[in-house]
Amino acid sequence: MTLIGRLLTNRRAGEARMAWNLPGLSGPQTLTLDSRDFADGAALPRQHAARAAGGSDTSPHLAWTAPPPGAAELLLVVEDIDVPLPRPVAHCVALLDPALRHLDPGALDAHRPGAGVRLLRSTIGRGYHGPAPIKGHGPHAYVFQLFALAAPVAGAPGAAPPDWPRPRALLAAVTGPVLARGRLTGTYER
Repeated sequence: MTLIGRLLTNRRAGEARMAWNLPGLSGPQTLTLDSRDFADGAALPRQHAARAAGGSDTSPHLAWTAPPPGAAELLLVVEDIDVPLPRPVAHCVALLDPALRHLDPGALDAHRPGAGVRLLRSTIGRGYHGPAPIKGHGPHAYVFQLFALAAPVAGAPGAAPPDWPRPRALLAAVTGPVLARGRLTGTYER
């Protein structure tokens, strides 16, 4: 696997196609998103990596400033922007109660989500899926993006509820304005 990682070193999805840069998710960057488990731009501790990468697939602690009045719900998207594919891979997609100000470690667990957390389908499955980059590919950036939405996420009339669409379809369905947003980046390498 290390050889494959080295061969793909220059292939990365990049920031251009991540949720943050989608037209429907633009808005003022006024939410401060942070974690007591890692600093912005720093390495994610191993416990937050996937089991296949020696971790325990435990989502990290996250905390944020209060969203503006009128926020109907918060949308959390965690993406690997360095995967050697045409677009980033969503490691977690969740809707959060706007009254929440933090998530404890493990609150994004598919089998036992925290109070006020509604886990949606990600590229990999439901719930948090920790980093497991290809060995030898170099460091991967995992971008935690939080959006304060003025209206709840709803599918098109007659479409499946937001629990079922693929992440890109769900993100395209966000039609209400984004009142505020914030992001935090952690890295991981094998």
